[in-house]
Amino acid sequence: MTSIDRILQQEPNPFDAETFWSGNFWREDQDPQLTIESIHDEAVAEIQQILEMVATDHRTRTIMLEGETGSGKTYLLGRLKRKFNNRAFFAYIEPFTDSDYIWRHILRHTVDSLLEVPAGASEPQIVLWLKSLWAFKHRGILDWLRGERQMFINNIRAIYPAGIYNATEFFGVLHDLTNPKLVNIACEWLRGDDLEEEDLKALRVQESIDTEDAAQKIIANFGRIAAETKPIILCFDQLDNIARSPDGFLDLQSLFSVNSVIHNQKLQNFLVVISIITDTWKQNANRIQPTDKDRIDATIMLKQISIDQAAAIWASRLDRLHRLATPKPESALYPLTREMLEQKFPGGKTRPRNTLILGRQLFHDFKGVLVDAEADSNHLSDSGLSVLQAELIPGDGEELSEKSGYNDAGVAAFKLVWWRKFNGTSLRIDRIRQYSAPELMAMLAEVLQACLVGVSIQPRLLPGRTYGSYSLSYQTPDSPFRVGIVWSEDQNMVKFYNLMKLCQEVIEQNLCQKLILIRAEGVGTPSNRGNQLYGEIFTSNPHVHLIPDLTSVYYLAAYHGLVNDAYAGDLIVADRTPDIAELEATARQAQIFQDCLLLQDLGITRTAPSATDNQQQLRHIEDFILSRVINQQCIARQRLISETLTQFSHINESQINQLISHLCQEQGQIKIFDPEAKLDEQLLYSTIHQ
Repeated sequence: MTSIDRILQQEPNPFDAETFWSGNFWREDQDPQLTIESIHDEAVAEIQQILEMVATDHRTRTIMLEGETGSGKTYLLGRLKRKFNNRAFFAYIEPFTDSDYIWRHILRHTVDSLLEVPAGASEPQIVLWLKSLWAFKHRGILDWLRGERQMFINNIRAIYPAGIYNATEFFGVLHDLTNPKLVNIACEWLRGDDLEEEDLKALRVQESIDTEDAAQKIIANFGRIAAETKPIILCFDQLDNIARSPDGFLDLQSLFSVNSVIHNQKLQNFLVVISIITDTWKQNANRIQPTDKDRIDATIMLKQISIDQAAAIWASRLDRLHRLATPKPESALYPLTREMLEQKFPGGKTRPRNTLILGRQLFHDFKGVLVDAEADSNHLSDSGLSVLQAELIPGDGEELSEKSGYNDAGVAAFKLVWWRKFNGTSLRIDRIRQYSAPELMAMLAEVLQACLVGVSIQPRLLPGRTYGSYSLSYQTPDSPFRVGIVWSEDQNMVKFYNLMKLCQEVIEQNLCQKLILIRAEGVGTPSNRGNQLYGEIFTSNPHVHLIPDLTSVYYLAAYHGLVNDAYAGDLIVADRTPDIAELEATARQAQIFQDCLLLQDLGITRTAPSATDNQQQLRHIEDFILSRVINQQCIARQRLISETLTQFSHINESQINQLISHLCQEQGQIKIFDPEAKLDEQLLYSTIHQ
């Protein structure tokens, strides 16, 4: 028999922030057992009705999903994806970084989403989409594969005799999606990657999709063909970190212009969902053209939740712990109470996130009392543990504590959020060209902004609309030189030559005194004019060429995800919702970029002391273990080992135990309540004040 209080000591806080903050709903797995169906059920029903209308008449419709920060907009998108998994194809469109690149951005992320395998399926959405086409259903995909490629193109063109842009090449690439030898480059072409001549020839296409007009028309192709299959839901979320217009405001007009084009050109079978924070909409609505606002078919407001619904959220989180205990607690809310909710929210209404944050704080306080009692019973009063006074958070919607910087426990909580984001990012990125040049440069700019305190970073060092978003420049206060950075992974050598010409112009005009080219792709052969210009510029000081590694891109992309979350109010660290300034400060405080090789090569971070990759990994794992114990105050040793194995699959249990022993014996930041107990019965606790 294990009492509930012992279970509460052994297990992590079920309201931990990293278990409920969310960004890209494709990347964040949601536990359906934690979903309270009554919450936002009216919104779900209305969206379902609109989706059924699109499926019936194939006319595209647009929904604006509006709600306060923490009302559950992003979570609702994930819930819709689960609920309508068999009724629609879903595409998550990340915040666009360059308005001049918006159609190509939408195409890239639409194809990326269609390459995802939906829950319960064994094949990507795009394969399921192909198989649901009339041509495949009635003739059989194996028949198509056995036939000649041209026969496939002729037959499918007969089904769609008009209205398909670049029909022969487009249908040919669709056929190549079923060819194991060509499927990868076929996907790259569809998403708008800049391909080498050899790859273009293999696909039998003339050129890459490298213009806004071409990207728009390819999206139209998807819509026209999808009219005979399930609708495609395009979800735009976290819009507070999109590109800005010249006057500094969010460029929502570009997004709403795209939506109008989708409607005006009668692209079929799309359901466009624009998720936006209420305050953001109020601040920017008058900047949107009235005709574009008229293209919103329905506005759905997410309401606050009741005390009953808030209590149900708490009960769903605590249920797993209760099922581990013998006897099971009489109250489904133990160690919390309904009265705590009523005291905190006297108006009877709140938001899902505030409910979860309050639950975390109260559970944390209660666990602190248990830990203190355990310490007293083991004569460990000198351990540095202190009982936290249970204080309810200030007011509904207000910040949880003063924003005066994180203490050790706050930094530990941030590191856990960071490692979760970093590890998740590394699993889904397998090549640098997974991101476009404007995206790579925008992500690098965000990291530089965090690392270079007080430095003004100027975008668009290169002139012109085509390559401007491939570049930036900055100057530190202690340097007389302005540094320019250009990042391009375009494979086409004509584009590379054009890029080198612009780099030459920048140097000749003295717009920067040091120009850095970041590029992992090749630079051509000596007979290539682009290669010749490259040799003149980047093979001698002060201008240099840096070759980025994939792990450095993990750093940039993971931090970009946190930036999106911070702007959208979706980032929770401990009991706080840091804004972008706090995120930058905490990233520096936690030193999360110290092992990023690209930043070391750029001279942004100091080169770490020489250490093997294995030593670095062990340091990261030890940091995770320490952060987790600090964050939880107390946790079962075996539970901690299990979590560490999940985060770092390349380590074994014996190595983890060695790291725990090192933290206990040499650093003294972790202690064991009963060192003589069996390993699977030991409780670890932190000596760091919370």
